Amino acid sequence: MGPPPRRLLAILLIPALTGCAEQGVRRYAIEQFLNTVSVDGGAFSHDETRLLVSTDETGIYNAYSISLADGGMRQLTWSKSNSIFALSYFPRDDRFLCLADEGGNEIYHIFLYDTDGTATDLTPYDGSRCVFHGWTRDERSFMFGSNRRDARYMDVYLMDIETFAPKMIFLNDAGYNIGWISNDMRYLSLHVSHTTHDSDIFIYDRDTGSLVHVSPHEGEANFEPMDFSVDSRHLYYLTDSGAEFMYLRRYDIEAATHETVEQAAWDISYAYFSYDGRYRVTAINNDGSTEVRVRDMKADSLVELPALPEGVIHSVGISRSERLMRFVVNGSRSPSNIYVYDFDTKAYRRLTDTLSPEIDPDDLVDAKVVRYSSFDGIEIPAIYYEPHGAGQDDPVPGVVYVHGGPGGQSKVVYSSVIQYLVNHGYAVLAVNNRGSSGYGKEFFSLDDRRHGEDDLRDCIEGKNWLGSTGKVDPDRVAILGASYGGYMVLAALAFAPEEFAAGVDMFGISNWVRTLESIPPYWESYRKALYRELGDPATDREYLMRISPLFHADRIVRPLMVLQGANDPRVLRVEADEIVEAARTNGVEAEYIVFDDEGHGFLKKKNKIEGYRAVRKFLDRHLK
Repeated sequence: MGPPPRRLLAILLIPALTGCAEQGVRRYAIEQFLNTVSVDGGAFSHDETRLLVSTDETGIYNAYSISLADGGMRQLTWSKSNSIFALSYFPRDDRFLCLADEGGNEIYHIFLYDTDGTATDLTPYDGSRCVFHGWTRDERSFMFGSNRRDARYMDVYLMDIETFAPKMIFLNDAGYNIGWISNDMRYLSLHVSHTTHDSDIFIYDRDTGSLVHVSPHEGEANFEPMDFSVDSRHLYYLTDSGAEFMYLRRYDIEAATHETVEQAAWDISYAYFSYDGRYRVTAINNDGSTEVRVRDMKADSLVELPALPEGVIHSVGISRSERLMRFVVNGSRSPSNIYVYDFDTKAYRRLTDTLSPEIDPDDLVDAKVVRYSSFDGIEIPAIYYEPHGAGQDDPVPGVVYVHGGPGGQSKVVYSSVIQYLVNHGYAVLAVNNRGSSGYGKEFFSLDDRRHGEDDLRDCIEGKNWLGSTGKVDPDRVAILGASYGGYMVLAALAFAPEEFAAGVDMFGISNWVRTLESIPPYWESYRKALYRELGDPATDREYLMRISPLFHADRIVRPLMVLQGANDPRVLRVEADEIVEAARTNGVEAEYIVFDDEGHGFLKKKNKIEGYRAVRKFLDRHLK
């Protein structure tokens, strides 16, 4: 039923204890938590005997193959500096494609790896970013996007796999976001974001050169293209038009008519078809968890998947033969593991065992969905992690964790850093403040032009909720976040300086004027939407300065820690440099760690170990 007993071997040979906790719970070092293996992807090989995946088994992401028979893994790439992300096997042989950038700069190129291990950059365009759009139906080419012609816009190309000569098939001079391409190669679905609450879909006809507006509407509504039908006659898309949540519709291209296909009580996140259309996969963002439905289109019924270990199914992929399905299961106490399911036998097999073999899952904690009332009566959802042994007789310190975005969402998933902090006695509340996705379009809009204000008050009320449990000391609660969450940390220390005992900012924005002026050129299609939600630096400079912590750093009185990637293209290093300097000038302790080989987010295990160990020491020093 699973891979070799990696955990059993480690328990026999390696002592997991780094100290004892209450009630027999063992405490683990960050090295042990990060001995967990992250696995992404899962492209089937042409003979459907293996999966191509990315994993950080060696400390940095490389491509591996996994045997579907026994879960055996074989390393295929050997990078020691830049992360390599697997894309796909070739349709008829064992060559494969990967994606890689330089030190986290997000300027991705597509690489071909031959069966002898030789790597070739198929998109050697200096300073240009490329994305993979999939294989053509005749299997002679793959499609990709590149901004080589204009740094702002992603054109679409075909790459012939005999000559490896790219041919442009769509010149994107209007800055569309590329959706899907029909099997007959005639239609491209295009997406335009006007604001975060209003968007449109177009279909470009390559035969006629015409552009059809699929989603004319009044007022604000979002439309997002999903998949074309196998016969290229219909485009499936998501919309929240006339509803609070996104639902699935389809558009008949010839008749120009629409019909609703599937709705749920929450947002449908995505939907797509298997190779020959036998199955439709739909994902639903169900109250902080991902619910996946697989519909048998031939039988017109949902596939009854077998009972699985506790966790959430996501990242479903179906093989070309439509006989096999790979999927990922993630739970509070278990990081993502890949499974494969056989539609014929209705049996499944676990292929990976990713939790550190030194960690007993019983020493971890379950995440719980909670809700609390904010300052204005709005109900705020959150994910709560309570350490073993927490009680009212001896309240523990706490951490309010803020997700990225704006518009992100914390979900009920495994997190090494959160479980690490909880294992060492911290209660963690992952707040889904107003403006978070997944809770309807009204909730999503509540932070517009109110960033660092009402959403910050939601975080403060989260701290108060922790105190209300009686198990958390409200005077020993820190705030921690990354990206937009890092901004919220800085905003908390600058605009509500007495509320939190300390703050940990990971690559967060300190100066909105600079950040919005330095948006990467390949984000051009989203620029207008960002300006509408956050502010335009050309016309809203005064407002943006008012909500930028850098210009109010003289109010910071509580200890601050900042972690930053030197190559971050989204939040430039100068954002971190200046807020640290300003806090220190103000006489505040500001610990600062810069990773020279990282970008927006930390991928290398050695950096995660250094950073998260320092975070815990910082919190221990100021909260314990």
